[in-house]
Amino acid sequence: MNAAAISTFIEENCPELGAAERRNFSSWLKNLVDGVPISSNMPSHNLPFQRWYRFKEAFSPLMVAESLSCLGFWPSTCLDCFGGSGTTALTCQFLGIESTSIEVNPFLADLIEAKLSKYDHASLVDDFAGVVKKMSSRSANLRSIRYESWPATMVEPGLKDRWIFPRETFRRILTIREAIDEVANPVNQRLLRVLLGSILVDMSNVVISGKGRRYRSNWQATQKSPHDVSVAFQAAFQAALFDISAYGARACESYRLLRGDSRVEVDKVDQVDQVDVALFSPPYPNSFDYTDIYNVELWVLGYLKSRTDNAELRSSTLRSHVQVHRDMSWEGLDSRKLRKTVDALKKKRDQLWDPNLPDMIGAYFADLMQILKSVRGKMNPEGAVLMTVGDSRYADVLIDVGDILRELAPGAGYVCEAITPIRAMKTSAQQGWQASLSEDLVRLRPA
Repeated sequence: MNAAAISTFIEENCPELGAAERRNFSSWLKNLVDGVPISSNMPSHNLPFQRWYRFKEAFSPLMVAESLSCLGFWPSTCLDCFGGSGTTALTCQFLGIESTSIEVNPFLADLIEAKLSKYDHASLVDDFAGVVKKMSSRSANLRSIRYESWPATMVEPGLKDRWIFPRETFRRILTIREAIDEVANPVNQRLLRVLLGSILVDMSNVVISGKGRRYRSNWQATQKSPHDVSVAFQAAFQAALFDISAYGARACESYRLLRGDSRVEVDKVDQVDQVDVALFSPPYPNSFDYTDIYNVELWVLGYLKSRTDNAELRSSTLRSHVQVHRDMSWEGLDSRKLRKTVDALKKKRDQLWDPNLPDMIGAYFADLMQILKSVRGKMNPEGAVLMTVGDSRYADVLIDVGDILRELAPGAGYVCEAITPIRAMKTSAQQGWQASLSEDLVRLRPA
């Protein structure tokens, strides 16, 4: 996007920013990519901070700014109930808005906090140099692997002649991890761990898509070496150091991050400063457990140490998937469309790949209502909830998330002002990847 277009956008959508803050925000956005939906992170892949980790599900900073500009007033506080990669919180810092984010995934929570934190340049460089020195002079003891609860395919020889990391490549990764664990400054340590996480998939034999993990084509002949790991880690640090040096000063430097289940943590949001706007995108009811996408980072970086840890994390996510067995009750929701949708799914239960999908859909909306009710008690009476939501389809039964939320909103204390289509999403491979599912921005106001 050219500089003139960005300046015009900021002039029209960010009226409260001072001249210096506008220049800083405009400079940050100068590498946005044209021609792709702002409801995805695709336009932002090359932006400072956003390039630290490719996060497919996020929306772009432009969408955050554009959504805020439609409120009718400029907010002082913003709540993101599903922090993801921190796009909302980071954009709020550039826009001078106090933000609170909630994130259940511990790796993503660290990614968010790494982007939002202030750094001492000299201290950060010294700590990185110390890690590089240890990386070059040490070698992790792989015998400890047998005592770790890694997935069986994590490291060569793996399982059935398949493995995610070659043995010596994995040794270099663990050596770096051990050196990072010894960094005394928690802010610097967090950033270095995130940067190591950012290179893991590229250094592996797998690729990650929206539906999980698969092996690269011809992976046996294209495996990464320990040297590749060292080069990639140092390149990631150099890019991050540039971003911090160039854009470390922002209109608002404070933030609040709550780590854990959004359904629980939302009750801990400070009620002293009312929430002017809640801007977030919950997981879509597509029966996919999004923690699967980050399994490599979660295990290798030590966030998960056992199958129990993994199960607890999965159980702390929204009930938008059936990957773990849990209570799927959802009684008491007042939506005719939801009841009809669940009944239609139950009639086709024998065509569904999992018989629990009908109740999962009901439970999904019960979780959203629980969060929306809690937010309502903390919200400025003139404020708004802005939710990016996506439809799903099972056995040719459409789950129209926006319309169902329109019917449910009064039960949580809101009026649905608008449902604005953002883009069409593809259905699953089994349904021919047709672009037939809607992604919408739902705008709710306190009743």
